[in-house]
Amino acid sequence: MTIIRIRTERDSHHKVCREHAVEAPRERGFLVGVDLKGPRSFSPDGHISRFAIEDSLEELAALATTAGIEVVGGTYQRLERINPATCIGKGKLEELQSLRDELNVDLFIFDDELSPAQIRELERALERKVIDRTALILDVFAQHAHTREGQLQVELAQYEYRLPRLTRLWTHLARQAGGRAGGATGGVGLRGPGETQLESDRRLIRHRIARLKAELELVRQHRARYRRKRRRAAIPTVAIVGYTNAGKSTLLNAVSHANVLVADMLFATLDPTTRRVVLPGGREVLFTDTVGFIQKLPTNLVAAFRATLEEIAEADLIVHVIDITHRNAMQQAATVATVLEEIGATHAPLVSALNKIDRLADPSALDKLLTGFPNSIAISAVTGQGISSLLRRIEELLNSDMVPLHVRLPYDQGQLLKLLHEHGHVLHEEYGPQGTTVEGLIPAHLSAQFRPFAL
Repeated sequence: MTIIRIRTERDSHHKVCREHAVEAPRERGFLVGVDLKGPRSFSPDGHISRFAIEDSLEELAALATTAGIEVVGGTYQRLERINPATCIGKGKLEELQSLRDELNVDLFIFDDELSPAQIRELERALERKVIDRTALILDVFAQHAHTREGQLQVELAQYEYRLPRLTRLWTHLARQAGGRAGGATGGVGLRGPGETQLESDRRLIRHRIARLKAELELVRQHRARYRRKRRRAAIPTVAIVGYTNAGKSTLLNAVSHANVLVADMLFATLDPTTRRVVLPGGREVLFTDTVGFIQKLPTNLVAAFRATLEEIAEADLIVHVIDITHRNAMQQAATVATVLEEIGATHAPLVSALNKIDRLADPSALDKLLTGFPNSIAISAVTGQGISSLLRRIEELLNSDMVPLHVRLPYDQGQLLKLLHEHGHVLHEEYGPQGTTVEGLIPAHLSAQFRPFAL
């Protein structure tokens, strides 16, 4: 049986580098974008939610750099509509052909997802490898997925993306085989060896996709059981979300004293991390740092990461981390809001953490920035500024479902006292001959356990 392993050319370069201990040559990439004419889209708060083409290409360049590609230039074309054959117009295609040799380009990276037919036509015209933003994001994810779950999710997204694009890998064989067969049979279209190999590969990939989906379904069920266990233990969960590189992992480190990888790059961390945090009032919660979002996030990637993203949808509260120093902060926030809506994570209270205020060129602009985001707290995850205020706001929102409690707990009910300290808020506690008298707050769904001891 043929074993198909998805890997990028960069993986091959790394193998050579390891074997021969030499610096692997970096692919030279050229960026291509399309700016469709027409009105800009707006978010519900009235802000422009679509990225300017220059900013989108700059982000694409950062993705390429993260993937280990040397970006040698970029261009874009304004169009009324996408060219169904080549995405771009004939004149821009001819321009790319001249730039190809002038800049010694190895591959062209398009900012929007291309159809299999478009990739085939572009590679034929440019005589170079052509990839799109989706393929690039998948490559970056593949490099940064370290847990078994993350690797399964990325592999599934890769196979689902590449399955319809297998045709272009075998067209040269199919044409040669078909030509020979046609010549020998008077033009009858017989099945050639190229097509046979293509169908074999498709069957193998479909089989692998089914296996991956089955494995990920087990992961999803395991996560669901774990969430039910957390709910029975009444431990609230706080999901940290945000645009990639907004500072989510830095915030998790700040509130939990964890040691999550922090790096100034897109998708530095991919696998979710959960840490226990004690809020100022003593209540324990679980903070989960999830995968960062990005504009034009591939739909098959969102589907593959369903098990992980359900952690957000099931959270009791969401902290949206925003890099307030970024010139596209509004557009990035709108992108995150769109993804949250897509995955059904709109029921929980949301706090906006306006991060990196230590980098603001004009600190006096902070008040105006805060008005642009409802229920927001200004913080610096690096310096710790505003972190205590953020935790207090989180505690206030989580305590909004609390009910007052005044009970006397016998000394043989120590488990209830422990439950109150872990998941409630104790205002006054006094030990007496008949037990412990306590005043405080408790989550409404736990209050029934304390009614027999109410005063």
